[in-house]
Amino acid sequence: MIKIVDNKNLIIKCCKLYYEESLTQNEISEILGVSRPTVSRLLMEGRELGYVKIEIINPIESNYGALERDIERKYNLREVIIVDDDSDEDIIKRQIAKSTAEYLKRIVRFNDKIGVSMGTTIKGISQYIDPAPKLKLNFFPLIGGIGQSRMEIHPNQIVMDLSRAFKGEFKLLHAPAVVSNASIKNDFLREKSIREILEYGKQANIAIVGIGSPIAEKSTMMSSGYFNNDDMKIFKSQGAVGDICLQFYDINGNSDKFDFNERVIGVNLNDLKKIKIVIGVAAGVEKIEAILGAIRGNLINVLVTNYSNAKAIYEK
Repeated sequence: MIKIVDNKNLIIKCCKLYYEESLTQNEISEILGVSRPTVSRLLMEGRELGYVKIEIINPIESNYGALERDIERKYNLREVIIVDDDSDEDIIKRQIAKSTAEYLKRIVRFNDKIGVSMGTTIKGISQYIDPAPKLKLNFFPLIGGIGQSRMEIHPNQIVMDLSRAFKGEFKLLHAPAVVSNASIKNDFLREKSIREILEYGKQANIAIVGIGSPIAEKSTMMSSGYFNNDDMKIFKSQGAVGDICLQFYDINGNSDKFDFNERVIGVNLNDLKKIKIVIGVAAGVEKIEAILGAIRGNLINVLVTNYSNAKAIYEK
């Protein structure tokens, strides 16, 4: 007696019902008088015998799927999202903000706690959220404020914008990002409201962080007024390749050797590593080493960047 899954006519009929007529496997099982698992085996047999050929037509001009998977496997990342290069860096940043917004909408779940850093790219995410899932999301800053000159990239402002876009809730951190010394920082940490936000940060399951670089010409750190060129030269001489939440790290993601980090009021990088999903966003060739350091130090596990950066990172 011939086995059902060896019946070529039945295999072809099953495949036609499924792929050409778009019937469900349950519907096919009733039509053919076989079990649902048998339908699944018939479909698998049809693919293995070459009766069915599945071709994916990518309508997008740029296809980065293969490179994204290569980087994910090489560096053990949850996900890599690549956007097009452009001679205008602002256009790249907008593409990254949009892709980050789409990723965020895809992964968020009810009552998620989402920490946010600062930066020109991150501030654009909220405008691409609509329509937003109503999931009672909770947003909060990962770092204190960066002064009065760039309020649009202030972490508290970004948190409020994202909360409004998602129709969620938010908490604010009323403290400076950087103070003169560790003693002053400890004084701030004695304030219950500040301490509670930083403790709340340890409960986050998602973080969105900008990846900064001490060699970037349009650095948020520089424009915020916290640093000048001489400061950056010192950081580079100490081996700094990047920063996340104004905390510096070297090419391997080590941050312990940078005394400056002790002056930053925010969730520290060791606690950041414990967050389930950390989305790092970065654009521009000057960010390549900063991205590498963040990946090697397990500071991020999701990367959104432009093609040239992604290609260079894969080839390292």
